[in-house]
Amino acid sequence: MSIRTVAKAMIVHNNKILLNKNKNTLGDLAWGLPNGAIYYDLPGGGQNKYETIEEAIHREILEETGYSIIIDRLAAIYEDIIICDETKMDEPLRQLYQRHSHKIHFIYLCHLANETAQSSSEVDVDMLCSEWVDVANIENIPLYPQPIHTNFDLILSSQSTISLGSNRISL
Repeated sequence: MSIRTVAKAMIVHNNKILLNKNKNTLGDLAWGLPNGAIYYDLPGGGQNKYETIEEAIHREILEETGYSIIIDRLAAIYEDIIICDETKMDEPLRQLYQRHSHKIHFIYLCHLANETAQSSSEVDVDMLCSEWVDVANIENIPLYPQPIHTNFDLILSSQSTISLGSNRISL
């Protein structure tokens, strides 16, 4: 089993947060949501070999959203351990995903370096677009992973890095 480190950003500007809007095409692999379900997640992604986690967050945000950011601080850490039931996965997916997938999410509070976005150069497989969502409406949207949604206000307001714990997800 390998461990993947993931850098995610909470970018708040004018009482709105920048989120990635997605349409599930991966079945159970996307938080157990049905195919076609719309969901949101924080922009960001995996750390590359020989890249610092802070380099990863800058690269990922620029690729997915077109924005340059300034990191304010590490706000939260969250761990997913996904256990896939091989009987539910077809052969191409088995080639893409290991039997056990383990991700550690580093969630950074950030702000925009400037308000002008470039064109995004790389988007995730389910990503439709990046969208500014009113912070007051967060509780009404399907934001994943669930511990980020549940602890959204705490992540924004805490002055120290918080642990959102670990979650084992069986698919």
